[in-house]
Amino acid sequence: MDCIFCKIVAGEIPSEKVYEDEDLYAFYDIQPAAPAHVLLIPKKHISSMMDVKEEDKGLMGNLILSIQKIAGQLGMDKEGFRVVNNIGEFGQQTVPHIHFHLIGGRQLTWPPG
Repeated sequence: MDCIFCKIVAGEIPSEKVYEDEDLYAFYDIQPAAPAHVLLIPKKHISSMMDVKEEDKGLMGNLILSIQKIAGQLGMDKEGFRVVNNIGEFGQQTVPHIHFHLIGGRQLTWPPG
């Protein structure tokens, strides 16, 4: 498969790991939008939120709980942060592998774009 995130999980492309368990991998974004900007991805290739299946409920629950762990690990849990999941062309999804951006470390503004 020619997916950049699958290659990162496989160790074929280097990344700065923040968190890992048997199902998930999190790493620092190479173009951060804030002082703390982490990408959290499932190791299983799922193209987008629209491709999540019933069988993925446990994986997605683990992903949500892992967001809490990572936010605490990075000290973002007290003052807040943003979680972003882009879906499709109009949602600005640039990598066809479901991923969540954890963005924080400063006061964020709204609307985002």
